[in-house]
Amino acid sequence: MKQERFWETKPLVDLSEQEWEALCDGCGKCCLLKLEDEDTQEIVFTNLCCQYFELNICQCSRYPERSKLVPDCLDLRSNFNECLPWLPSTCAYRLLANGEPLADWHYLISGRRESVHEAGVSIRSYALSEETASDDIDDHILSDWRP
Repeated sequence: MKQERFWETKPLVDLSEQEWEALCDGCGKCCLLKLEDEDTQEIVFTNLCCQYFELNICQCSRYPERSKLVPDCLDLRSNFNECLPWLPSTCAYRLLANGEPLADWHYLISGRRESVHEAGVSIRSYALSEETASDDIDDHILSDWRP
């Protein structure tokens, strides 16, 4: 049986919890550590991910309790408008909020979770865990990467 394409028929605010979670493509970009310039409010990304992010599978190992363990970790659904500006341009939530379709590599389209990695969209191949980084976080800023 073919899966209903719920994301094409429902606005984001009407999605069930299961549908909302299903939209995550598993790229991990939202789990990269970000820095905000206090003067300009510009947000820059680093190649460091949260200590609870499992790079090999691109998922949070402590997802249900992430907001308690990491106070800066925002619940995307509860803070969507606040989070939208720093979500990557490839993010399913951002695409749908802007009236755009999901990318061909999104697993809901391709049918395969590995598609995001094969397309080079995930952080799996270049991110480091914040726990393993020994130098200053400023040394990990991705100067040419923008959402």
